[in-house]
Formats: sequence, C-alpha cells, structure tokens
Amino acid sequence: MYTFIQTDIKLLSEDFELITVNQNWSRKLLLPINIFYQFFFLLINMHKVETILVSFAGYCSFLPALLGRIFNKKVAVIVHGTDCVSFPEIEYGNLRNIILSFVTKKSLQWASIILPVSESLVYTENNYYSSTTLKFGYNYHLSNIKTSYRVIHNGLNVLSWVRDNSITRNETSFVTVLGEGKIKIKGVDLIIKVASRFPNSIFYLAGIENIKGYDVPKNIICKGRLKPEELKVLYNQSQFYLQLSNTEGFGVALCEAMLCECIPLVSNVNFLPTIVGDSGFVLKKRNSEMLFDLINGALNSDTIVFERRARKRIKDNFSVSKRKKLLLSILKN
Repeated sequence: MYTFIQTDIKLLSEDFELITVNQNWSRKLLLPINIFYQFFFLLINMHKVETILVSFAGYCSFLPALLGRIFNKKVAVIVHGTDCVSFPEIEYGNLRNIILSFVTKKSLQWASIILPVSESLVYTENNYYSSTTLKFGYNYHLSNIKTSYRVIHNGLNVLSWVRDNSITRNETSFVTVLGEGKIKIKGVDLIIKVASRFPNSIFYLAGIENIKGYDVPKNIICKGRLKPEELKVLYNQSQFYLQLSNTEGFGVALCEAMLCECIPLVSNVNFLPTIVGDSGFVLKKRNSEMLFDLINGALNSDTIVFERRARKRIKDNFSVSKRKKLLLSILKN
C-alpha cells in the first residue's frame, strides 16, 4: 500500500469509523479475483456506510462508483496521476488502454465528487518533453466528465520527515526515488547522460535494484527498495533531490526529501514547479546540456538558504493537517 494511502487512512480514522480493503490491482492475473472479491465486500458492507472513498480511478473504482450510484451512496474518487494520463511516448498512463480508459471514465462520471491531488490532473499542458505542446488530464483525455471536483493536495507528516544532523551529509550527492520499470517516466535516462560529467558526485536511485539497457556510470548507485526509515537516512545523506519526471501527478517523495532539507531539482511539468517554489531549481526542457548547467548551478548555490526554504515550503503548504481539514470538510458535507 502506498504511504500516502496509509496516511489518509490514519488521518480519517481519527474522525470516522472506517471499513477498508486493500487489493493489488496492478497484477492483471488477479483482476477477475479482485473484482469478484470487491463485489461481495461492497454488497456486505454497503448498508453500513454513508460514503465510499476510493484511491485511484480505474478497475478498482468501477464497482464502488456503480454500486454507490445504485444504492444512493456518496462516492469520492481520489485521482493521483497514472489514472489521468495517456503518454504513449514513454509507454505510461492508464488511459492508453481502451478498457481501462472506459472504466475510469464511467467511475468519474458516476462519482459524487473527484478529488485530484493537484490541478494538473484535471488539465495541464507543457512542452518540456518535446517542442510539441503535450496535453494531459482527465478533462483532456476523457469526454463528458461533468462531475464536480475539489483539488486537495497530498499531505506530509512534517514530524516524521526531518533533518537528522547526526547523519553526515555528502554535499555533492543526489537522490531520486522511483519504482521498477519507471526509468523513462522519472527521467533517469537523462541523469545517466550527465552523471559521468560529475565524477565527484554520487547519484542514488532508491526503489530499483539495477538499470538494464543503459551504459550506467559508476557514480550511479541503485539502492533497491527501502523502508521509510532507510529512505529517511538516504535523504539525510544526500544534498539534492532530483525529480526529472516527464509527467507527475504530485510528488510525495519529493516532499519527503524537501522536509529532510534536500534541495530539489525538478522538471518543468505538472505541479512540480509549484511544489518547489523558490526553494530549488527547475529544468525547463528535457535536455542533457541544460541539466548539466542546472546541476552546476545547484552545486555552486547557497545551499544553507535553499535547505531551509525547502523544508519550510512543504511545512507551510503541504502538511497532513491541511489535507485532513480539507478532506473532512468534503466528506462530512
């Protein structure tokens, strides 16, 4: 289960009695079993609830939205990223799939309200990836979505992610968090192109064991999957956080790193520049020479000032208390 879903369950359980189910919808072979199990879970528990809350739109939201409509229950669907995107150039986005696109569309049409974690999931456009302006968001890819929506940003526990001064920080080190199969999505192929030009720097990749199909410089180190406490140590060992995604719904790992006073370097897509504000650096185009210059600028910046700005930026704008307040106002009303 994603940490941001665990966070939502924890904060909502303080004010609501929750009945939860966690299923692995990413494994295609389990899809029939998941649908069968979810159908009976919903039927058994439907009379006990006032509101159905689903995290991610897709196969997992189709039955809750349909049965919620049939039984006159309020249904709120939180959308996070891949459920609002079709990006065939990097083989990313649920909306590339005809069936998945259909069930996502019906889920959002039948829902009482849609809760995107950033405005960019409703609609956004940019020319970061290529000279052609690319457009994304469920309002762009799907037609006739008239369901009302309310943007509620992800919330971070600012007390859980902190700078630990007992951990020695490598002042020329960078960290990126990604999942398996997301090299292109997270822009790691761009990092590979420039890493060798910074032989005194280390580039950590958390979440993957290795990189196949690329000539990887020796100063790129894959750390594998890390537990939250291990990830916190890695953030504290690293001076900078690289988030060079070609598309990104929000950027929870980015916020975690910033709370640990990592200086952010992000791509100019979706909500990432807004998260960073004046606390870091933004790569305007997907270009290795521009990235080289950006990294040089970051390495020669007043790092103490940027470190403090990074933590303050997340603490002031994306705290879990702010998300809780907004979620409660929606779900209670």
